[in-house]
Amino acid sequence: MPMHVRRLSPLDRLLVGVNNALRTVAAPAGQSPRPNPALGLPQDELDEREKAHAAGLMRVNHAGEVAAQGLYQGHAAVARNHETEADMRAAAKEEFDHLAWCEQRLEELGEEPSRLSPIWFAGAFAIGAASGALGDKWSLGFIAETEHQVVEHLTTHLDGLPETDQRSRAIVTRMRDEEAEHGDNARAAGAADLPEGLRRLMRMTARIMTSTAYRV
Repeated sequence: MPMHVRRLSPLDRLLVGVNNALRTVAAPAGQSPRPNPALGLPQDELDEREKAHAAGLMRVNHAGEVAAQGLYQGHAAVARNHETEADMRAAAKEEFDHLAWCEQRLEELGEEPSRLSPIWFAGAFAIGAASGALGDKWSLGFIAETEHQVVEHLTTHLDGLPETDQRSRAIVTRMRDEEAEHGDNARAAGAADLPEGLRRLMRMTARIMTSTAYRV
């Protein structure tokens, strides 16, 4: 007998969204279902400058994962196709592992996540829902372009992290590989190409979040 996945009602979607918002910004992420990529790697000694820089970069990455939760949940909330909605929620679940890994590394470095996490989540949720309302192909296009830019951003972080910071580097490398996979999946599902002006606006918005979350 075939298995059927129950389609969420509008109330279900609202409750799921509220639950995910609370898990993302109002509570510690805790342990992720999948092992942290840094597990078993040594805690290398970093000088104060290296430690502060690594913490700043991991805080930016954590803020990006908070925004990713909002983005995927916003898309899922308005998705017209059941398969697209399920894919968005599955991606958000995987992204939550990234959130937990970044949070764990920040704790090891003696730092905290960005205090603006509620703003990152709310803004990304609104953007996700707005783009998703235009139709699934545009929603997927937004995901594909976002993940493309995230991969570039994480590659830059790998270049900037101290060579001796094996734990942060292992986490960022795994994140980059999985973000690239999410982008590939969106394109395979029929993502539309976004206009150049919109891609530039996305880059500008990302720079604002990056420069702010590094410090706050």
